[in-house]
Amino acid sequence: MTARTDDRSGPATQRLPIGDPRPIGVFDSGVGGLTVARALMDLLPDERIVYFGDTARGPYGPRDLDAVRAFTAEIVGWLAAQDTKLVVAACNTATAAALEPSTSGPLRFDVPVVGVIRPAVDTAVRATRNGRVGVIGTVGTVQSGAYDRAVAEVGEDIKVFSQACPRFVELVEQGRTTDPEVLDVAADYLGPLVAAGVDTLILGCTHYPLLTGVLTYVMGSGVVLVSSAEETARRVFVDLVDRGALAHGEPVRAGHRFVASGSPASFAQLGARFLGPRLTAVDVERSGGRG
Repeated sequence: MTARTDDRSGPATQRLPIGDPRPIGVFDSGVGGLTVARALMDLLPDERIVYFGDTARGPYGPRDLDAVRAFTAEIVGWLAAQDTKLVVAACNTATAAALEPSTSGPLRFDVPVVGVIRPAVDTAVRATRNGRVGVIGTVGTVQSGAYDRAVAEVGEDIKVFSQACPRFVELVEQGRTTDPEVLDVAADYLGPLVAAGVDTLILGCTHYPLLTGVLTYVMGSGVVLVSSAEETARRVFVDLVDRGALAHGEPVRAGHRFVASGSPASFAQLGARFLGPRLTAVDVERSGGRG
């Protein structure tokens, strides 16, 4: 699948068949994108999902964005080859590197692609009362400035306060979401955002919804937490309705499919923390299906 540089992530005028039973593709650098998959399953129970976790090369957060851009092009191409009707980039770093405006321009694909940044930004801009929005994410996502640019496009008077939280992914994948060290790490990362008086916080990594309790405790109950996972699922619903591509009443006979580029056993073990019993057998495809 050849990626093309353009100013859109997918053809806006493409019309897919009404009642399209083809699956939705979802990918992430690992298991964090399963929060998006779970939100999709809850909102769209008739849809099938093909999930690709690039565990052999993830996490993407510390990686060079050009490398992440190349990985994204490769994986979207592989998912398109699985006859998906739409692909969700359930990774903030991949969205920032490949789907958002930058010096290289966003990539364009032959299958519609939905990222996780714009849906979260739209919701945060509507939610903020004082015009001070916080963003937490990986180093790559924060350094890309993608959230700052997206907010500036839709909320000119809103100030963005961004904070990289590199240890959060590690802690979540260790199953540590409430212990004292997690609270200490969160207080350290979020202190500047509390001091800045943000009233809305975008969880700019798909691992972070599993830290909602800790984040609410540190930020205070008055701060609105915006999950990119839930907002992206809503955006996908709207997109499928607009395209006439919902799987109307189609039973999910074949079930969902989960694929990893690394160890399937490790993926299944970690993924169960995100998806529970809905995570079934895991297949292996090396590096986006190349090997």
